[in-house]
Amino acid sequence: MEADSVFPDNLTRDEAAHRSSLVSTDSYQVLVDLSGRDHWGEALSEPDQVFTTTSTVRFTSQAGSTHIDAIAERIESATLDGRAVDTALFADSRLPLELTEGDHELTVVALHRYSRSGLGLHRFVDPADGLVYLYTQFEVSEARRMYACFEQPDLKATFELSVIAPSDWTVVSNAPAAQPERLDDALSRWDFTPTLRISTYITALVAGHYHRVVDTYSGPHGDVPLSLLCRRSVVPHLDTERLLSVTRAGFGVFEEHFGTPYPFGTYDQAFVPEYNMGAMENAGCVTLRDEYLFRSRVTQAAHTSRDNTILHELAHMWFGDLVTMTWWDDLWLNESFAEWASHFAQAEISDPVTPWATFCNSRKTWAYRQDQLPSTHPIAADMVDLEAVELNFDGITYAKGASALRQLVAFVGLEQFLTGVRAYFAEHAFGSTRLADLLSALTEASGRDLSDWSAQWLETSGVNTLSPRFETDDEGRFTSFAVAQDAPEQWPTLRSHRMAIGLYDLDGDRLTRTTRLEVDVVGALTEVPELVGRLQPDLVLLNDDDLTYAKVRLDPRSQQTLVEHVHHLESPLARAVCWGAAWDMCRDAELVADDYVELVLRGVGVESDLAAVQRTLGQAQAAVDLYAPRSSRDSLSRRLTAGLATLLVGAEPGSDHQLSLAQALARSVRTEVGAELLAGWLEGEEVPEGLVVDTDLRWLLLTHLCRLGHAGETAITAELHRDNTIAGAEKAAGARAARPDVEAKEAAWVLAVDDPDVPNETQHQICTRFWQVGQEELTTPYVDRYLQAVEDISASRGVWASKGLPLQNNVLEHLFPMTVADEDLVQRVEAWMGERQLSDPVRRVVGERLDDARRALRCRRAA
Repeated sequence: MEADSVFPDNLTRDEAAHRSSLVSTDSYQVLVDLSGRDHWGEALSEPDQVFTTTSTVRFTSQAGSTHIDAIAERIESATLDGRAVDTALFADSRLPLELTEGDHELTVVALHRYSRSGLGLHRFVDPADGLVYLYTQFEVSEARRMYACFEQPDLKATFELSVIAPSDWTVVSNAPAAQPERLDDALSRWDFTPTLRISTYITALVAGHYHRVVDTYSGPHGDVPLSLLCRRSVVPHLDTERLLSVTRAGFGVFEEHFGTPYPFGTYDQAFVPEYNMGAMENAGCVTLRDEYLFRSRVTQAAHTSRDNTILHELAHMWFGDLVTMTWWDDLWLNESFAEWASHFAQAEISDPVTPWATFCNSRKTWAYRQDQLPSTHPIAADMVDLEAVELNFDGITYAKGASALRQLVAFVGLEQFLTGVRAYFAEHAFGSTRLADLLSALTEASGRDLSDWSAQWLETSGVNTLSPRFETDDEGRFTSFAVAQDAPEQWPTLRSHRMAIGLYDLDGDRLTRTTRLEVDVVGALTEVPELVGRLQPDLVLLNDDDLTYAKVRLDPRSQQTLVEHVHHLESPLARAVCWGAAWDMCRDAELVADDYVELVLRGVGVESDLAAVQRTLGQAQAAVDLYAPRSSRDSLSRRLTAGLATLLVGAEPGSDHQLSLAQALARSVRTEVGAELLAGWLEGEEVPEGLVVDTDLRWLLLTHLCRLGHAGETAITAELHRDNTIAGAEKAAGARAARPDVEAKEAAWVLAVDDPDVPNETQHQICTRFWQVGQEELTTPYVDRYLQAVEDISASRGVWASKGLPLQNNVLEHLFPMTVADEDLVQRVEAWMGERQLSDPVRRVVGERLDDARRALRCRRAA
């Protein structure tokens, strides 16, 4: 069934194309007044809630009708070529325009609202010191929340920003600012130089009491000013040298291999609070979530992941900002290219193997899950409108797309790929393109026809499964060997895969590769005659070195070898492929949860890739909670906890393994004895040597003590007194939501679902902690309330009329009653959805969670 959109401010691809045929933008001049005054200098009645902007856009047009976009409390005035525009016509974020052929100047004065949802211009007051911090988040179409604009990516223009703000603030944007001009005792004006031609969604403003550190990248094309910004209360956690070091290294890699100097003059990176995502590639002014400023001990994997995010956003300066998609159909290409490029840069900076092992262990796992949901879609999705775009920031757009690019690199060759990319940047700088433009450049550079590759990989959905098929003689030698390729019934495409086959044998305490063979797998069965006559090894590993995107299966001997000897496998990339295969088999009910947990306990203690350590530990917990039959869940839980405790005892004091195992142990505990252990750690008793119980670990321990009913409001309040920060307040909200207490659950639900003012990250913490294994009797009554919330969100009813998509999705996804899901609940929700007209975004998210529940039930039945 279809229902009305939950996006009242939607824009369709056809509407955007029509406007592009009519309008050609030249420049924006935008004055943002953060002084608390209106356009006429009078004090605003709600200066901490609203602000004013004056937006002047110069453009050329054909004769016809169109509109300019603004999400505003009201339009104060508007003039087109000096003549008043009727602002009474402003509705649904659109101010209609009647245009004659020629050059035009449009000025719009509007009153806008500060955001508390992380969209538009977000305003935050730090509870640690009362200081104010603002930042923008405009992708996909939120620039119109700060200034009137033609909000679509292909209508590029130069952008000249001016800001009036308190004189003691720091203010940065996409371009250098002149020395601020003092207006009076309290206020100053910053005038930024015009940018080169960019899209509205990558314009930016960061303003407030930010601390700023400046530096320089010196490269072959000259110097680029760099800076880091953060809240004053988190300055002690600003890891300046590492952050700048990886930034400078990334500049070096990209300027060398992309063949185009960095295009935007300056490069600021602002770490901002209450951020909905990892980071955003605003041209020359990147914003990142300030949880990346680690206030407690984290593993090397966390630092590496942050490095990757920094490189991802830097890669966007070329792919996405310098050259931008015409419309959001090619969103995947923006994100997939940056995803691929960030790992490529890490491999250039550090070593050629580990970054791709981390990619396999973490990002591809995300892609495989997303690609097996009923909502899967082609990499090159059909983005008919902004609503469709918002739904497709997912594992297919990012990680499957990057996996396809990695396969493309294997197909055409790395040097040919980079040659094509350099030509693409040179030809299309500061313009807008479609996928065909990139494929044309790669075809020219490689001499290979990519039309069939595009059809197979970009225009179809689903993930293939590759399995070895062989027979052996009495001596154990292969008499035949082939690779079988399957596809799900609903997505039957069989793709061409350039991949490697590895043969591994045990040699003492090592599992060593003895043979590597690259082959092209085409169709349902690909014979591999080169392996005939070889002895069957202990492990046959398809997709060795992880060149393609596919699930792989193991023959029985290889599976047994993996379970018993994964810790003896030398290559981190081979282990990554094996970890992925094992998890896929567990999720597909081909490897029972007990065996998966044993595999993790056997191998995780010696796994060198900390991303794999943390990912597999989390998956082991999920196997216990979701995939084990409820009749045996408690015993498997005790086995996991006991195994983690044993590994923790043997872990090197102060090591990343020790920290990861301690965190996993806290999450696994369900017994009184375990709770007493965690409580002791919190009080500094019997803490393993080298383990520092710092702020974040204290919150983790306390949250799980709350989950177990061994801590309550008194302990939470005391901990919040120790950590009087926004992060502390967010953690406290999550800890309260985890408590097995009727009043605590009710208060948490009201905050997450009914409160109109709950901040986005606070709500996220509540939603992710609410449902807990072992609290089924307490939480089952909330199934009805979840379904009611789904209806309210779909209908944009009550508080959901104004709450943004991140807040909606926190409820739809994380408050789905997964811990109480059984056959009856699945059937009930299926019937409920069939009887209601739900919006497409709501139906998609709930449908995904319902599919997760069905998968869990299949795994339980197979055990």
